[in-house]
Formats: sequence, structure tokens, C-alpha cells
Amino acid sequence: MFSVSDTIVAIATPPGRGGIGVVRVSGPDAQRISRALIACDGALAPRHATFTRLRSRGRAADFSAGGAGEQPMRAIDHGVVTFFPAPHSYTGDDVVEVSAHGSPVVLHAIVAAAVDAGARLAEPGEFTLRAFLNGRIDLTQAEAVADLIDAATPLQARAAFDQLEGTLTRAIGDIDAALFDLVARLEASVDFPDEGYHFVEPGALASAIDALTMRTAALVATSRGGRLIREGLTVAIVGAPNVGKSSLFNALAGSARAIVTDVPGTTRDLVTEVVDLNGLRATLVDTAGLRDAGDVVEAEGVARARQSAAVADVVLMVEDRSRPRVEGGSAGRASQFGKELCVANKSDLPATWRDGKAVEISATTGAGIDDLRRRIVAALDVEPSRDRAGVTNVRHVALVERAHAALARARDALSAHGGALPEEFVLADLADARAALEEVSGRRATEDLLAHIFSRFCIGK
Repeated sequence: MFSVSDTIVAIATPPGRGGIGVVRVSGPDAQRISRALIACDGALAPRHATFTRLRSRGRAADFSAGGAGEQPMRAIDHGVVTFFPAPHSYTGDDVVEVSAHGSPVVLHAIVAAAVDAGARLAEPGEFTLRAFLNGRIDLTQAEAVADLIDAATPLQARAAFDQLEGTLTRAIGDIDAALFDLVARLEASVDFPDEGYHFVEPGALASAIDALTMRTAALVATSRGGRLIREGLTVAIVGAPNVGKSSLFNALAGSARAIVTDVPGTTRDLVTEVVDLNGLRATLVDTAGLRDAGDVVEAEGVARARQSAAVADVVLMVEDRSRPRVEGGSAGRASQFGKELCVANKSDLPATWRDGKAVEISATTGAGIDDLRRRIVAALDVEPSRDRAGVTNVRHVALVERAHAALARARDALSAHGGALPEEFVLADLADARAALEEVSGRRATEDLLAHIFSRFCIGK
């Protein structure tokens, strides 16, 4: 892992040009190194923005292709410098943030000056790693930082921020605290078998384990919706040829991505587009019309359509409301796939049939499209709630499921052989449950796990 005694530096804003760019310096020598970057005298006031000239040396300082060798420090920009003393900073160490104009040349010159003064270039995620190691945040909150940066929809941002605020941390912590108390009392009973002390009665122990099992089950129950919010969902648009699948695809995508013609079988391959579906990140998939194909190419398209529907989170079964409905047709063949919504397209034309369960739309005029968006989200039941923690990360899901399974084993062990099984068996399962919960928060975390998690962070965060 990285050294935590070094002072590190990195550009904290995205690559490219912008109005403002930020360079972050963190570590024990942050104040001293920052003095090499600025032209003002005197100490930096904690948590106060100081307007000053920013300095560097060499080619970046004079903005030319000057010669090599030692160069004097020269002013390169005006900027604002803010000092955050430990422990009240993002990382828990001394932090200095330099805000300059967002020119890559200027920002890299500031970083070079900091390195010249003794700083080390930060590795990906190293600032947030230090926040975790210094106890400013736990591992679930650190992972939420990356999720918040990557959020592409409002629901993703909301779920990530709730986790960053500690919603999941508190839920896991409450379960772990109750489990710790239970383990401590059970261990005390095990340690004094001859004296006949029982710090927890079998009936109370069973009730306590049942209560904890219900709480872990409630967390597991949120995982499907939570993962759909975090990772996104797939919506396959299927149906017979010429029912308006591609037109619906374009209407949901907001652009003419798929070719629309009156010729049946126009779509031969899968066409995809990522969209914001009422706050959910959704991958739309336009597919070939379901029918007995007339050639090899179309047959392959139909096969891919079925494969796409089989793995989709939601299948939109599109039918043409202006044409007679074929019983046992395309809808019947696709009903085996996923969570299906029947979509009655071409509501702007006279209807030949009605279905109270169908969502009536016109992909041409846009009528009913907003209602369809709402129906898709409602069918998935993924709306996050601030009143309860949601599990969105696959690592967290696996560990909470492991804790839940361990609690179930403990309950079985307590009842086995008429309750005659030694308490050590129950205690071992409860210890396994605690270990899993501690891995969620990071209190039990290997260096390999930390390296894997923080390696996906951007440099500067």
C-alpha cells in the first residue's frame, strides 16, 4: 500500500480546460510545500481563502521552450489558496487546495513546483484512502465517493450521497453493535460453565438472533433495487415487425438513433442507447421483429432479440393497436422473458382492440411516453428511501448475505438436538456474521481489497 507519511499532490479537477482548476496538497509538509507555490508572505489562515500569485519555475513558468537547468521561480497565475489543518480536512491530514485558472499548462506547473518542493504525485484514490485510514470515513462511505463521482442520473447521485452520509454505515453499525452485545454475553456464559452463570437465556438468545436475521433480510431485500440504481437496467423493446419498436426506441432515446421505415424487418441487429429513465440509468435495446425469419440474417436478428429479452430487466412488448390482435402471437412467445409491460402503440390511429393492462402510447406523437417511463420505474420498485438503508454495491450485498446466512446457521444450531448442542457452535456462527459485517465497513480489510477498491478512483480524489 501507499505510504501515509508522504505529502502528496495531484490535480483534483477533470482533465482539460475549464474556468477553474484545483490542485490539492495533503500531508505533514503541506503548509511548507504550499509556501513554494505562492508569492504572499505570512501564514495561511485556517479555512480562509487567500488571494495570491502562484509561482513555478522552468519552461512552464515562462510559458516558453526555454533551456534546461535551474530556473528562477516566477509568477504564472493569480489564484486562491485555502488551508485546512488536520484533523478537520477531507483526508484528516493538513490539506492545502490551490484554485487557479483551468489551464492544463498552469495546473501541471503548480504540481511540478509542489513536487520540486518535496511532494509526491498521488496515486488514484489516495486522498480518499487517507480519509479512510485516518478514520474520517469508513469503507462504505469511501466507495460512495466513487459512486457519487460516477453518477449519471439523479437517482444514482441520491443513492450514493445517502451512503456517503452514512445511512448504510449506521444500519450495519446498529446490527453489529447488537451482535457484539450478544456475542459478549454468550462468551461470558461459555467462560463460566461450571459456575452455572447464564448471561443470556436460550429463549432470549433465540429471539435476539431472529431479530438480527430479520434486519439483515431487510437489507438484502433492498439489494436488487439498489443495484439497478447503481449499475443501471436494461430495457428490451420486442414485438412483431412494423409495430413501432424502432419509433418507440427513438422516442425514449430522444433522437433518431434507429432506422424507421414501412418495410418489415428493417431492424436486423440490436441497437442500443443509454438514457436517463426518470432518474434511472437505462440501456434501451431495439430488436428485430419476432417472426419466422425469411433469411439467415433476419433469423440471426430474431435470435438475438430473444436473447436480449431473456436477460433484460424489463421487456416492452409492443403491439400495434390499429391492427387486429393476433392471439398467441409475438406477445405470447415473449411472455416468458423478464418483467414485461404490454405497450399498445399507435394510439393516434383508430383502435381495433383494447387492453386495460396495456400502456397506450403513440411513438409518433409522443402521447403516453411519459406515462410509460413512469410505469417502467414503478414496475421495478427501485425508488430509494431516506428512511431505510439501501444496499447498492455488489461487495456489500455478498457480505450482508454472508452475515444473514451465518445468523441462520446460528439459529439452527441453537435448535439442533433439542437445544443440547454446545453454545460454542452458536458462538462460532455469530462470530462469522460479525466478521462479514466488519468487512462491509472496512474494519476487516486486506491491503489487496483496499488497493482494488481505490484503484478505480480518479487521481486527485
